[in-house]
Amino acid sequence: MTVGVNPVAPREFARCLAGLLARLDQRGGWCGVFWRRDPDGMRACLEGRQVPPWDVVEALLQDLAAQGGGDAGAVAAEAARARALHAAALAAHDALPGARELLGDRLEDMLRERHHAAERRAALRRQLASATTREQADALRAELAWADDDHARATARCAELRARITEWERRAHGGHGLREAEAGHWPPAPAPGDGGPVPADGRPAPAGGNPTPAGGRPVPVEARPTTPPVGQGALPAPAPASGAPARAKRRRGGARFAGEAAGEPVPVAVPPAVVPDLPAPAAGTVRIPRGARFAGAAESATPQEAPVRPPTEDDRREVAGSVAALARLRGEGRGGEAHALLAQAARWPAVRFPLLAEELGRAGLGADWTTLLWEAASLPAGRLVDAADALRAAGREADAEQILRQGVARPVAELGQAALGLAAQGRHRAARAWLDACVRVRSPQDAAGSAAPDPGRLIPLLLEAARGVSGECHRDLAHALRVAGFTV
Repeated sequence: MTVGVNPVAPREFARCLAGLLARLDQRGGWCGVFWRRDPDGMRACLEGRQVPPWDVVEALLQDLAAQGGGDAGAVAAEAARARALHAAALAAHDALPGARELLGDRLEDMLRERHHAAERRAALRRQLASATTREQADALRAELAWADDDHARATARCAELRARITEWERRAHGGHGLREAEAGHWPPAPAPGDGGPVPADGRPAPAGGNPTPAGGRPVPVEARPTTPPVGQGALPAPAPASGAPARAKRRRGGARFAGEAAGEPVPVAVPPAVVPDLPAPAAGTVRIPRGARFAGAAESATPQEAPVRPPTEDDRREVAGSVAALARLRGEGRGGEAHALLAQAARWPAVRFPLLAEELGRAGLGADWTTLLWEAASLPAGRLVDAADALRAAGREADAEQILRQGVARPVAELGQAALGLAAQGRHRAARAWLDACVRVRSPQDAAGSAAPDPGRLIPLLLEAARGVSGECHRDLAHALRVAGFTV
């Protein structure tokens, strides 16, 4: 670590970010956009593993100002504090081994993203000029507003990355921070007129989740682009034996949100204070996945393969004692110990989850229930489905859906394997419930990727689950499977 760099800076910034998010509407404004577009990146930032670009923090501060309830001076003070902590966190990441290589790769990616955004913006402007109906023009204006925002954010991130490279060079050996870019080793910036900077006030400014371009009409939610955001959080591989610097594998996407990490993450342990409560299905729409094709299993018409056992007195006593201990720790300001207790409770038997929800609510610790659900999302798929079943049996349908939604946010490679593991245990209904959550929450491309471990067994079930969601979901998944090279 470079001398003078604070090794705990990422943790301090993550706490600041968590505090900011706790004051915002998780479904509205830019906060809602970021959660929907890159939940994994947001969680990584809350845990201190990544540092978001400043434009993301700036947008969240814009949400805070738009919500009201605080004077301009307080928001300005919050912004100044966040800015200082953000700069310190970036400096800590940029002092890690391999940082310079990653910064160069990241700048190359963002220059390319900016160029693509400029091309898309120019194309949309041409289409808008030739629009023949009001509906067509409105839809194009909505897309253009988001293309403008993509370009503005990519421009801001290029400037931020250039500044970080310059600072890295200055710290390292007083070198010329942008030698490669100036020598033409990276893609050129867009030509004037297509790729010039966009003023900050030209971005869409969502309020309550409905962005409004400067001087234009609100952009309907359904008109928002669906391409995924950038999420480059790849870390560099170990350096080869020759001592030559290792080159990081890049993860590509769009330009809505981009969490970054340079080198190995600074070890931190920040509990995610805010977890998005994503919209749950309307009452009466939750279905049990059906079909008897999973390894020849017979259809189960019940929500559980085995009845959820009733809680015992020991369960009730253990839950009550733990919630009382948690309340005491919170009262004494011992947040780390409180979080450790929640992490332990998240691994308890499924039957205790409804009891925990009830006791935490009674104790005024509803935020801790949200954190506990978040912790439980990392459970093995079988235990996660058990917890969802127990919550559903207790009438807590929204919690059951939330824990499954968060659980299937894990890497795509694990989704299909988890379903196969459940089937191997004879838990065919649980496997179908797991895949049902996958097609509801993940993109069609991600759901298609989950079939890779055993396409012959998983593809029929994935398609069946998608058909149960909607005809559009089924068509999108079938297309994604074909694009991925599978036979449908």
